[in-house]
Amino acid sequence: MNDSNERHLATDHLLIDLKGRTISSGFITTAAQGVQFILTLGSTMVLARLLAPTDFGILAMVTAIMGFLKMFTDAGLSTATIQRTEVTNAQVSNLFWINASLSGLSSLIMAACAPAVAWFYHEPRLVGATLVLSISFLLTGLAVQHMALLNRQMRFKAIALIQVGSQVAGVVVGIGMAWLRFGYWSLVGSQVAMPLAALLFTWSASRWRPQLPTRRTGMRPMLAFGANLTAASFVFSLAAGMDNLLIGRVYGAGPVGLYSRAGALLRRPFEQFISPVSMVLVPVLSRLQDQLERYRRTFLGVYEAVVMIGSLFMGLCLALAHPLTLVLLGERWEKAAVIFAGFTIAAPFYPPVTMCGWLLESQGRGGDFLRMSLIISGVSICSFIAGLPFGPVGVAFAWSGTCILISLPIIYHIVGRSGSISTADLWRGLLRQLPVWGVVCGATFLTKTMVTDRSPLIQLLVCAPVGLLAGAAFIGLYAPSRRTALSLLDALRELRQGRKASAI
Repeated sequence: MNDSNERHLATDHLLIDLKGRTISSGFITTAAQGVQFILTLGSTMVLARLLAPTDFGILAMVTAIMGFLKMFTDAGLSTATIQRTEVTNAQVSNLFWINASLSGLSSLIMAACAPAVAWFYHEPRLVGATLVLSISFLLTGLAVQHMALLNRQMRFKAIALIQVGSQVAGVVVGIGMAWLRFGYWSLVGSQVAMPLAALLFTWSASRWRPQLPTRRTGMRPMLAFGANLTAASFVFSLAAGMDNLLIGRVYGAGPVGLYSRAGALLRRPFEQFISPVSMVLVPVLSRLQDQLERYRRTFLGVYEAVVMIGSLFMGLCLALAHPLTLVLLGERWEKAAVIFAGFTIAAPFYPPVTMCGWLLESQGRGGDFLRMSLIISGVSICSFIAGLPFGPVGVAFAWSGTCILISLPIIYHIVGRSGSISTADLWRGLLRQLPVWGVVCGATFLTKTMVTDRSPLIQLLVCAPVGLLAGAAFIGLYAPSRRTALSLLDALRELRQGRKASAI
């Protein structure tokens, strides 16, 4: 391993003051996600007023098909790089060339399928959109290992700048093209501009450069782990894209545009809330996998904090589904409000389900990850089929119901049957914090009944603060949530003290 690349692979120095690094990294990534949230919210409001639901439907139709190939750009190999205690330059280089080859092949397959995609949906405009969007596979795959090394070394400031910068590029291209009346092509341009910018920024931030492929580098365990994650991701993607695919096929571009935007209203904020936690926690847990008690304490502390914060804010969504949709998307998107409400029923359970996946990743349990994905994806697809006769609204409500009643218990059982975190630990942490969601949702709903004759914006400005204040008051009175909140405050206090000390 040459000296210029060696420093990009070492991680021993991270164990020194790991807690301080974790808190500082969490602060940086949370701030970056806050900026991304503002960019997403602003661009959503602007584009929803410049474009029609059919334009978003065109993009949703293509991305539903692309989701079946998307995981091959990563193939689980970024997690293999992050999760391993030790990794060599030859191994990472080989993984880079594998990612490049798979992503290039995915681009070619997607481009070749463009006519078939248009035929399936009975929509000729999809040919050109599919051809252009296929380029994004290759652009993403070329940055996978560089980003994995930045994660491995917990260089979250650089990652934050990459994410914000690439999103700015996508937003500028998308809004600019929409303003010039390019219609659905503005969404296509935005989707290509983001991975292109991310590739350029990532290679600039990470000076690691791959060597030519070599043999006998001990790749088998990493490839086996990656294969399990890839298979699991493929199954998840199959299920995740099946709803848009079925709605687009049966009902057309307009309804799938409404459905996809309603889902994005909830999914995008959730991803930007959970993403910084994932970027920090998975590398930290991977470094602690041989220290079981420290691993357990770290995960459970973050788990309850995430569930509590998620419950505090997601409690607003169900009660304010209608005014939120109208304020963010505009009056012509009113039909999306009921779909959005259907998704919000399962919103409190998104964070704990996602965090269960991190446990399996950090513990190297690729087989369990695959088994879990097969079962959960099958349940999801069945829910889509059951709800399809009732339109997009029926699909949203059917999925939320099965997520709570069937998927969540299965996930907790699979994750908790091995490792230092038990199924009982997961249920205990969830149920202790779930009352926060009920209080916020109830207080917000009651307040809304008093202002139903006001404009959607006024309803939000009045009801949201009341709901949040009720949740904050409940946290202060309810012992389990109060302990979790005090732990968070202690962590923030340590971060501030550390920043002052470094400044001195």
